[in-house]
Amino acid sequence: MNRPTGARILVVDDEPAILRAVRTNLSRHGFQVETAETGREAVEQYSYQHPDLILLDLGLPDMDGLDVIREVRTRSNTPIVVLSVRGAERDKVAALDLGADDYLTKPFGVDELLARIRVALRHAARPTSGSAAVFRTGDLEVDLEQRQVRVGGQDVHLSPTEYELLKAFIACPGKVLTDRMLLRQIWGPGYGAEAHYLHVYVARLRKKIEADPQNPRYLMTDPGVGYRLRADEC
Repeated sequence: MNRPTGARILVVDDEPAILRAVRTNLSRHGFQVETAETGREAVEQYSYQHPDLILLDLGLPDMDGLDVIREVRTRSNTPIVVLSVRGAERDKVAALDLGADDYLTKPFGVDELLARIRVALRHAARPTSGSAAVFRTGDLEVDLEQRQVRVGGQDVHLSPTEYELLKAFIACPGKVLTDRMLLRQIWGPGYGAEAHYLHVYVARLRKKIEADPQNPRYLMTDPGVGYRLRADEC
């Protein structure tokens, strides 16, 4: 059986039965699934797995799921869909105010869960069509649901770090992202001065998505400031 190659999803829940059921159903639909049973494990998994989306239970044994949302939001805008037995309006408002993208009350149906995931990925992609989680500019196409990158219709293989870097640019098309912002988002909050890491990966990314890496069409440098992704809509 081939390993799923779709979007990478981190499922955080302390109920083994829920983890098994969600993992099985998401895997059947082509998603890559990682799991965590505690809040601390979730934060650790998030740091090195760089999931495209997080499904998060609030009632974790070691820390409240709301604290996990706070921790993730200090680093990035990775979509978070809360799955919880807490159905009170105050709980939903608290999670959404902290940065969760959606809230689904247990028990839930698989079809509804899949629909919520697609919506969250679609919003993360900021597509022009609104019909799929796909970002396009020129010959560059990134499908966040399938975790696929194409240039001129040809598949391009990116390393996990290269892909995360491209996702960071896609989230802010046309906007300049400073070296420090990118380092903290991709490598973690402890980074900020290691610009050489970033420059190496930007160069690698350009070699894969640019026809002429020395004269880039998409990934532009703003000298002394950072980088930006040139997008057709900007």
